[in-house]
Amino acid sequence: MSEHIVKSYDEEFSALHNKLAHMGGLAEEQLASAIDALDKRDTELAQKIIDNDDKIDELEREIEEKAILMIAKRQPVAVDLREIVVALRLAMDLERIGDLAKNIAKRIFAIAEPRPTRGLAGLGQMGRLALEQLKNVLDAYVQHDADKAMEVWRSDEEIDSLYNAMFRELLTYMMEDPRTIGACTHLLFGAKNIERIGDHTTNIAENVYFLVHGETLDDERPKSDTTSMTHVSYSQD
Repeated sequence: MSEHIVKSYDEEFSALHNKLAHMGGLAEEQLASAIDALDKRDTELAQKIIDNDDKIDELEREIEEKAILMIAKRQPVAVDLREIVVALRLAMDLERIGDLAKNIAKRIFAIAEPRPTRGLAGLGQMGRLALEQLKNVLDAYVQHDADKAMEVWRSDEEIDSLYNAMFRELLTYMMEDPRTIGACTHLLFGAKNIERIGDHTTNIAENVYFLVHGETLDDERPKSDTTSMTHVSYSQD
């Protein structure tokens, strides 16, 4: 981004970007902790994730206030306006990612007891992929790298495919052993939260593309979530 004649304008942009970088780092940390807590069924770590969510919420409010003030005071145009608009959009997506990480943490309390919970490995795999995509798309934003953002955009289909496989596996498991329905249901909600994190990461990728090129991405998203069309049949004894 080019420097402005008014030095304070550059300082305002720098402050905005720093807050967004801090927010992105916290969102990554929350998601990584949620994956770790889920793998270990660590309720103490899960509670820390829940408690730390307020920090992300506060940063979103600060970014929103700063962005609105910059628009009102500076009346930005062209790339400057895109920078501010994209910052607002990214803050909203990062706040939702933080909420979804918190939701995953809440599920850990329900599956902490030592009972068979098939699907934990698949959930961990989904989570690690979502975390990798989040890191990559935030790097793409910092570097203004639309090509890197598009790589993340295209990879969202991988998370959907993992979610479909896990959905079918857990559904079969619940039908075979009704005693597992409670734990498996919480795992399914956790998986859906990770799938939604992938969607928000894809939103960020589209906004990076808009920031760099000044136009929205017209291509249809590569979605593969087919769980809403899954047919379930029950046998009569």
